[in-house]
Amino acid sequence: MPSVVRFGVSLEPELLRRFDKIIRKRGYSNRSEAIRDLIRKALVEEEISQPEKKIVGVLSIVYDHDFSDITHKLLHIQHSQHSKVRSTMHIHLDEKNCLEVLVVEGKTSEIKSFADRIQSLKGVKYSKMSLFVPP
Repeated sequence: MPSVVRFGVSLEPELLRRFDKIIRKRGYSNRSEAIRDLIRKALVEEEISQPEKKIVGVLSIVYDHDFSDITHKLLHIQHSQHSKVRSTMHIHLDEKNCLEVLVVEGKTSEIKSFADRIQSLKGVKYSKMSLFVPP
């Protein structure tokens, strides 16, 4: 492990109690690991807020494949942005509903716009976008 710098953190007792509860629940070996993880997440959040930053994302959507021509629209959007779509996975949840998982890569502004186009389609019941900065 690279060298580390020690520093102190002051917290109210109740906040520390709640933090320790989360640490145990998530299986961290100590507070330092949990704090490092929180700092990394905060840094990623800051980076993905930059419109020109290159990011990777996972867009998960659940939709009714019988609704109008949603399947055609989804494919059209994906193919129109094929350079951003790295991979897709399609799962039949039941006889009507499908889960589509798309791995996308590009500038933050482009990926968010792409996700907005898909998420706003009529027939999409649920969507969630997870973004991160590649190492």
